[in-house]
Parts: sequence; structure tokens; C-alpha cells
Amino acid sequence: MRIGIDVRYLSHGLVGGVHTYIAHFVPALIACAYDHEIILYADTKRPFELNTIPPHVTVRYLPYRNPLSSLANDLLMRREIRRDQIEVMHFPANYGFAPRGTRTVITLHDAINILPLREIVRGHRKDPRTLAMMSYLHLCSTAALRRADLVLTVSEHARREIARYGKIDIGRIVAIPHAPTLDLRRVTEPAMLNAVRARYGLDRPFVLADGLKNPAVLVRAWHRLPAAIRASHRLVFFARHEPLAIVREAEASGIAHVLINPPRADLIALYSMADAFAFPSWIEGFGIPLLEAMTCGTPVIASDRGAIPEVVGDAGLLADAEDDTAIADHIARVLSDSAIAQRMRERGFARAAQFSWEQTARRMIECYSSPIPVVKKESRL
Repeated sequence: MRIGIDVRYLSHGLVGGVHTYIAHFVPALIACAYDHEIILYADTKRPFELNTIPPHVTVRYLPYRNPLSSLANDLLMRREIRRDQIEVMHFPANYGFAPRGTRTVITLHDAINILPLREIVRGHRKDPRTLAMMSYLHLCSTAALRRADLVLTVSEHARREIARYGKIDIGRIVAIPHAPTLDLRRVTEPAMLNAVRARYGLDRPFVLADGLKNPAVLVRAWHRLPAAIRASHRLVFFARHEPLAIVREAEASGIAHVLINPPRADLIALYSMADAFAFPSWIEGFGIPLLEAMTCGTPVIASDRGAIPEVVGDAGLLADAEDDTAIADHIARVLSDSAIAQRMRERGFARAAQFSWEQTARRMIECYSSPIPVVKKESRL
């Protein structure tokens, strides 16, 4: 089978969940699909991230000259796919269009891009560039969803939401989850942990949290904790960019530290030494930080929304995303009872071990070669 994969995320210097997904499933798939021919379509914006290219893999480079090149390459790639006689083309970044006669598989990571456009732009900057990009992604993702032979996504929650908002038969959608990244482990070396503590001035135990994932409820919950816990612990928020104002207010009041874009090795050490990881997100198509925390042995306290319950399983304590009382109770239980915390660590290790990139890749290959589902008239869910 001649398999094509759009891997431009690996030649753009990007970060985030989609990049993590592509950067890990592609090498795993290459290792599993040694009896297939694989052609990867990248571009020349940045150096390609994969250094080792085995004989059954070819990389095609599309020209990149300016930001409009990405749009032009959406079209140019179709010509290359036809010339390469690709049998199955996988677009893992929410949209893509193969020529007629090529089986098309897309990964739609969640339903965000196919929501009504007014819902997508709500809460974002309204400058022309942002509106244009969001409109383009919305139009492309919606069109690609309807044309694809098969749609992959990362959770059963996302599968249901895509069927609902995309108004397509749920039988055309397959949920194949993420897995922990290969650099994750529980850091136990005292010298490494002490160096991270000193670097960020962490002079007491802490609860780790993402500063972009509903931090306000955590601040409210923190004020509900017993005085002894508030005196002995701090909140540590990390974020890829400047967080919401409430996070800086918590820092100014002395209950929190804020770390902007800490290096990956430091973040793994922070997970490993945290007494708990709090993730009261409003909505998640998957929730990669949950796997990161469980792999590093951090007890997880999270919301019960989106895909979070199916990722965490029985390894974490869940509450509604806006229930600060319940979240405070969960934090207090974990921080005051070492037996509960240890049991959650053990369950977290076991839960995270159920996810692997090899398993993800093998399921993808099965989907590439499986019969195309018989699709009846599009359901109106």
C-alpha cells in the first residue's frame, strides 16, 4: 500500500497538541509499516524534524516562500499525491484534500473548527488576520469532513461531537487516542529536582496547574482550603504564553507562582515533584497534560467535562469545572492523606501505561486498509 501523510507540522517549528500528535505517531507508524511504501509531504519553511528516514519512506518538500505558501501548498499537494499514485492519504491536522480516486483519511482533533463560525471567533481577537485564518480553517475543515472516506479523532467524546456538529454518520469516525510522549518519566534524582526548585524559587510543596485552563476556579478553591494547607503549599501555574489576569492576581497575593513557557525538562520535573496536578478545564478533545501528569506519578484532580473522564479513568478525582467547593475538597484529600495520594499515583501509572504510540499507529494502519464504511444518508444528530 502506498500511504501519504501531510507532515507540514514537522517543518514549521510549531508546538502544541497537533504537533505532538504528528511528531509521535508518524515515527511509530513508520516503524510499524515497514511492508508499506510511505511518502511524507513536508515543506521548506523550517528544517524537517525527522532525522532518520528508512528506505520505505520518501519525503517530498513543497516550496515555502511566505505565509500564503501554506494555502498554495494545500492545492499543490493534490498534484503531488496524484503523481505519486498514493492509495491512502492521511491529513492529520484537521483538513486536507486528496485527488479523486485516493482514499482520504483526516484526523479532526475536536469539533472546534466545524462549529458555527460565530462560535469559533467568540473570545478571540477580531483583527482581520485572525478572522481570515479562522474562517479559512472552518471552511476547509467542514469541507474535508464531508469529503473524507474516514475520519479519525482522539477520543469518544470528540467522536460524538464531530458527528453532532458535522452532521455525518458516526460510523465514519474512529477514535484513536494520543499516548504519552517518549520523554516523559517520573524524575527522582534529588540533584535535578533541587536544581528546578532553586531555579524557580519553589520553597514549599505545591499543586501544579495549567494557567490557561480555567484557573479562576482553582483560585476560588484555594481560598476554601484549610488555613494549614494554604500556609504549607502554593499553586504553581505554567503557561505557554501570558495567562489570564486572575493568575497574575493570585501571584501578587502570594498564593501562586507563575512560570511562562518553562523548558520541557523542567516541566517534567515539576510534574514529578508536584503533590497534585489540577486540571479543571472547561472542555478537552483529549487532554494531553493528563497523560503527562499520570506518567510522572502526579495525582490528578480534574473536571468531568469533555474527554477528561475517559482519559483519566479511575486514576483521578473529578468534579464539575465550576465547582470550587468540590475541587477544594479533592485538593484537601490528596494533600492531607498520603495513602490516597500514593494510591492515585499507582493508578495513574497503570492508566497511562494503557496508551502507547505503537498501539495508535497499528490502529491507524488497520483503518487505512479497512473497508470504507457504508454511509447512509447523513444523520441529523
